[in-house]
Amino acid sequence: MSHVTSSSPARSPLGLENRSFIWQLGAVVFGTAFLALSSQISVPMIPVPVTMQTFAVCLIGAVYGPRLGAITICAWLIEGAAGLPVFASGTGGLARFLGSTGGYLLAFPIAGAVTGWLVAKGWNGQRMLLAFAAMMIGHAICLGVGAAWLATQIGISAALIHGVVPFLVGSVLKSALGAAALKLIPASKAASA
Repeated sequence: MSHVTSSSPARSPLGLENRSFIWQLGAVVFGTAFLALSSQISVPMIPVPVTMQTFAVCLIGAVYGPRLGAITICAWLIEGAAGLPVFASGTGGLARFLGSTGGYLLAFPIAGAVTGWLVAKGWNGQRMLLAFAAMMIGHAICLGVGAAWLATQIGISAALIHGVVPFLVGSVLKSALGAAALKLIPASKAASA
């Protein structure tokens, strides 16, 4: 049985933290493209659309590890802030950070890092309930920070009704999908990388 002890370093499923800079750079490029594509899978809603962004954020954190996962998500946010059409509905620009979606965007690196840290600590695909819980915690961070920002614009009650409740079922489904994806990555890869 594989577990992490205090004397062994926590590792991501792919072991990217032990790869060369070129490998890690390639992973960041691939991850930002994956996030951009996931952002285009969208159901328009007001004030915040339902997308596959949170699935991608949590999965990148889980697979890349907390540090490289957060770096990848931040790189994607920088691309979007620079105006590249990497956000939902092919949008980009600084206005996205100031509008109703700003809190969700700013929560993404935190959610990815926390999910990655939990997975590296053993909440991985070999322990499906813990992997699901890690994904749910990542989604909860996105919803919590996003709703807190949204509340400054439309009030607490409206932020909960429009910025949390519609996303609860999707968060559960995306967390289950993320845990299932982690199941496909053998735990032994981290140790051999």
